[in-house]
Amino acid sequence: MGQHTDEELFEMFSKAGLENQAFNHIVRKYQEAVYWHVRRLVISHDDTNDIVQDVFIKAWQALPKFRQHSSLYTWIYRIATNEALTFLKKKKRRNLMPMVDVSKQLEETLEADAYYRGNDMEKKLQKAILALPEKQRVVFNMRYFDEMKYEDMAKVLDTSEGALKASYHHAVKKIEKSVVS
Repeated sequence: MGQHTDEELFEMFSKAGLENQAFNHIVRKYQEAVYWHVRRLVISHDDTNDIVQDVFIKAWQALPKFRQHSSLYTWIYRIATNEALTFLKKKKRRNLMPMVDVSKQLEETLEADAYYRGNDMEKKLQKAILALPEKQRVVFNMRYFDEMKYEDMAKVLDTSEGALKASYHHAVKKIEKSVVS
């Protein structure tokens, strides 16, 4: 069976008796992208799996009220981004540490991660990304790894394209400086 469009999936979800089938298609269509988006933010494989599960539970609960003002893609990414950032904020509060220390903890998790398969340069890049302020890190990951358009990022993050372009530019400069030095 071929890949359904968001519109087809939403229409299928709206029909009585097809909700589960439609949602299974939605999960299959977006699960991998959401996993990697969240994983780049929280680093830990196990935490990522928990968050992705929460993302799709929230999507399932909210889908009947989805108004299609954005695509399913940007809507699900918004849920995923919010869930990942909420997780990091809870982690910061739970451990009573500033975000800089959470970034260090994420860096340590990256070092110890048995699932990480990157080479030394990729690890250096990931450490430079982890050192970025939260917003720049999110914007950089969405643009660089997910190749998301600024227009879609603006919908996900509820901010202007200009602000996103500036955040991305600053992030790139910081990463270049960190990786080159």
